[in-house]
Amino acid sequence: MLQKNKSNSNYFAYSLIAVLSTGILFVIFGSNGWGPAASNEQAIGEISRWCERVSAGFFREPANTLGNLGFVFAGLYMFYKLSKDATSNLSPMFGSFKIALLYASASTFLGPGSMAMHGTHTRFGAWLDNVSMIAYILLLWMYNLKRLKKFSDKTYFVSYSALLIYYAFSYWYLDSGLGIGVDLFELSIGLWIATEVLIKFPNIYGRLMSGVTVLIIQQLFGSSVIESLANFDQNWEMLLYFLPALIPNFQSEVKRVYTPWFFIGFASFFGAVLIWGTGVPNHPWCNPDSWLQAHMIWHLLCAVATLSFFNFYRRETTASST
Repeated sequence: MLQKNKSNSNYFAYSLIAVLSTGILFVIFGSNGWGPAASNEQAIGEISRWCERVSAGFFREPANTLGNLGFVFAGLYMFYKLSKDATSNLSPMFGSFKIALLYASASTFLGPGSMAMHGTHTRFGAWLDNVSMIAYILLLWMYNLKRLKKFSDKTYFVSYSALLIYYAFSYWYLDSGLGIGVDLFELSIGLWIATEVLIKFPNIYGRLMSGVTVLIIQQLFGSSVIESLANFDQNWEMLLYFLPALIPNFQSEVKRVYTPWFFIGFASFFGAVLIWGTGVPNHPWCNPDSWLQAHMIWHLLCAVATLSFFNFYRRETTASST
């Protein structure tokens, strides 16, 4: 008979308390008007950078803000499932319960992070939004590196925390490009794809395909590789997509079932990317006074992607366990 681990099974309760506490903080700070808007935000009554008209109400962009509740609900569901796992002998996702909790935490954090930006239009809100995105995307490719090189949980968390803290510091005090002109979010997407190819094909073919696959996907989703190469001085970070292929002596004992959750997550995210481009003021589909905003749909589809990848990783096994 399985014994219930009460300390672990309370994770859902803890996450719910954290979400409710964050909501209370929003009410407290919002009741005072949020403070001065960031220099790149539009005035009340004008059309925001993400199409929706800036409101004088509680949230500056109501639809785009509330669309982030999708992340919150998805994250709470993850904590609920992990709490159930804690009472059973099922192998937890990621092969490490701590990393599973990090994934659920980062997924949930995307909600209030983005709400802070769209809801407040403050510099702090923009900072929190970007930190939340990096907190999520970093853990994907860094986890793949962990699996390829078999380094410890401690090494994973120390490396992840150091890079995230540096990004948070540099975004606030330097710029959004780590001080060297690198978009860490876009770079991390590329590194995630490249390392995923290596996980699936841990051989010479995977090494040859990994960086090239990133460029192919970039081209498919409307970002011309030829133009990027023609302006290489502004896109030199493309070279970093090929770094994972140079990792010496890597091995992959990971067995991942890609159907259906990986493909659902992949389609949701890159579908969201396509929709994201329509949610700008100069796009013909922009209707600033509608409650159905393209950027809101971007948030909801990204929430679907985080949940899909959660389910994808939960089915992961190692060769020794099969």
